[in-house]
Amino acid sequence: MTSDDRLIVALDVPNALQGLALADQLGDAVSFYKIGLGMLTGGGLALANELKAERGKRIFLDMKLFDIGATVEAAVRGLAQFDLDFLTVHGDPHVVRAAREGAEGSKLNILAVTVLTSLDRADLDAAQIKEGAIPDLVTERAGRAFDAGAHGVIASPQEAAMIRALPEAEDRLIVTPGVRPVGADLGDQKRITTPAQAIANGADHVVVGRPIHKAPDPAAAARAIVGELQSPQAAAPNA
Repeated sequence: MTSDDRLIVALDVPNALQGLALADQLGDAVSFYKIGLGMLTGGGLALANELKAERGKRIFLDMKLFDIGATVEAAVRGLAQFDLDFLTVHGDPHVVRAAREGAEGSKLNILAVTVLTSLDRADLDAAQIKEGAIPDLVTERAGRAFDAGAHGVIASPQEAAMIRALPEAEDRLIVTPGVRPVGADLGDQKRITTPAQAIANGADHVVVGRPIHKAPDPAAAARAIVGELQSPQAAAPNA
């Protein structure tokens, strides 16, 4: 079975050496990797370069940038030099607009974070986020991010269908973390579905980390998820 770039594997390991070792284990089973903030001080940008330039992989840099517009624009302009595929910023419109300015002239896709999939309503209350059901808040933030120029959004697979139904979502990307194969440990994720359900709900890509890199055979785990993405269950809404 060949790789499927709808599957993005999160390299949530401490440093670039461990990231390369995991990529070696996964081999041709995976074509798209996510490198997050946690690895930034462990050689994350060097790893991104190695995987992109030397191994032909696609790269999603998950930095979730948030700052004043000028700072975000400068940071994105610097990152755009690395020939990456996806970069996350927080979905506030001023951040998205600045990120698009910074990415101008590159092929970098700016993805806006709506509401983190590790958060539930109690977490939002503690952070004094306005009242409302999470799906409604996610959909509202997604629409505003699209209006500000985001190429796509990051959202729970539970909200993917609502976002896909937005007129503004036409030709935009939906990337979903919070995806767990049947029987996998939920970890710190609270709003989850299976990979097939996420695609059926309208997601373009699913992000999976621990269920793959903690598996006894990571390549086999990745291939199993690819098989699920290519199954009939992913082609139509699940009952």
